[in-house]
Amino acid sequence: MNTPPFDIFLVATPGLDAPLADEARAAGFIDAKIIDGGVTFPGSWPDVWRANLMLRGATRVLARIASFRAMHLAQLDKRARKLPWSELLRPDVPVHVEASCKRSRIYHAGAAAQRVATAIRDELGAPIAEDAALRIMVRIEDDLVTISIDTSGESLHKRGFKEGVAKAPMRETMAAMFLAQCGYTGAEPVLDPMCGSGTFVIEAAEIALGLQPGRGRNFAFEQLPGFNAKAWAELRTPAAPTPTTTRFLGFDRDPGAIRMASENAARAGISNCTGFAQQSIEDLTPPEGPPGLVIVNPPYGTRVGEKGPLIGLHRTLGTVLKTRFSGWRVGIVTADRQLAQATGLGFDPPMPPVLHGGIRVGLYRSRL
Repeated sequence: MNTPPFDIFLVATPGLDAPLADEARAAGFIDAKIIDGGVTFPGSWPDVWRANLMLRGATRVLARIASFRAMHLAQLDKRARKLPWSELLRPDVPVHVEASCKRSRIYHAGAAAQRVATAIRDELGAPIAEDAALRIMVRIEDDLVTISIDTSGESLHKRGFKEGVAKAPMRETMAAMFLAQCGYTGAEPVLDPMCGSGTFVIEAAEIALGLQPGRGRNFAFEQLPGFNAKAWAELRTPAAPTPTTTRFLGFDRDPGAIRMASENAARAGISNCTGFAQQSIEDLTPPEGPPGLVIVNPPYGTRVGEKGPLIGLHRTLGTVLKTRFSGWRVGIVTADRQLAQATGLGFDPPMPPVLHGGIRVGLYRSRL
């Protein structure tokens, strides 16, 4: 697609827009800046491909294809029909249109989505389908209409390797950003004593090896006109993994979780530098070699009566870390400050809260 630069918007997990902006700039998107809901920068279609393939913290990559003012539905309809849909979409690929309205005279999101969908169908001939993998997103705020193509398809936390999922799983996109906030760069060991399906361990190993997070999945932009399959194949051709002797370890008392984590790591192709074993917190010891990062997302009860046993668990975790992991850094993700404080660790200033499954959680960082 030989089109002039347009705005590319990275949808961020609420609270993790700052590390996502840092990651985007480090990946070469030097003009990346934080705006409401995520990170934006100007770019081209190859930049869209690269962002989907390379960025670990983005939930989705949206291509902002149009922006105009509309005060009523007839005006929205008229201006939507003027867009060059034949350059943006294929007539043989179904699309789904979603809309949101905020502080605007057009206040009915369903009606707004229907007008844009009808314009696409009438002007291009593309079928409109609720279950279409390709989404057009219409945002109307203060009477300003912004139309975007969701170029990702499925959420980018779905790397394509994690089939086994434990209870209350940590999303890969969040895990990557929490690792970044802990200062992890891939050069030190990482240990998760309550690893569940292994997300922290697998993300850490992939970062150390220099593996692209999107290497194992497809994207919605592959269904757009002008998509260059040859250029895309060259872009995603894997480089040789960065050699590492560092180990990335996960432990859990649930044997089912350990089995899932091991299988997920095998699908990701990183079994040679990861290890998972059934083990309780009381038996946790540091591996041989230099200190690194302990990062953990312990259970945090959401019902009355659950906190008592969890306080004991966090106290045990804190005691084990303080007595056996001198020189290591610690990152604890929890929804309850009292549980974090029960570890007895001294924490750095708190990071912004993050929404995780509808619950507001925080990252508590410490150095032992």
